[in-house]
Amino acid sequence: WLIATPDPMVSIGKKCTPYKVEMVIRGYLSGHAAREYKAGKRMLCGVPMPEGMIENDAFPTPIITPATKADEGHDEDISREAIIEQGIVSEKEYKKLEEYTQLLFQRGSELAQAKGLILVDTKYEFGKTSEGEIVLIDEIHTPDSSRYFYAEGYQERQKRGEVQKQLSKEFVRQWLIKNNFQGLEGQ
Repeated sequence: WLIATPDPMVSIGKKCTPYKVEMVIRGYLSGHAAREYKAGKRMLCGVPMPEGMIENDAFPTPIITPATKADEGHDEDISREAIIEQGIVSEKEYKKLEEYTQLLFQRGSELAQAKGLILVDTKYEFGKTSEGEIVLIDEIHTPDSSRYFYAEGYQERQKRGEVQKQLSKEFVRQWLIKNNFQGLEGQ
């Protein structure tokens, strides 16, 4: 949507109607996916996760695990099929969102690698202009929307079963979980 930034405090862009899904893509079994896996689930958002993985292992190929874009409260996992069946996004447009998601993740991974990082997972938000063009409408590849591991020592830490050094907001989530808060009703 961004057309120009004539000043660091000014953005000029096209008005878009946001899609009510976040396109989450995961290259590694980390964060939410790892918690689901540890709970015995082998399917996330309708996408199978291979047996025998340990936390922070790479998936054979990145998986797209979308979430609803909630107006209030928490976003929730949803499958590709449910998104299409419920008419949240048409099948044709969803295929385009998947394509853009995979291309952005591939490019983001290349840029991260050049900086000694691994792009673990991220989310992309898209909207539609009045002309019908699908465009990216939110920041990408920031610590707020993405998780990174330091590439140096990743393999060694993984072999030893150690926690990966990362850049993300996961430490905040872990503290909240440890203190019995996951944003669930009554907490």
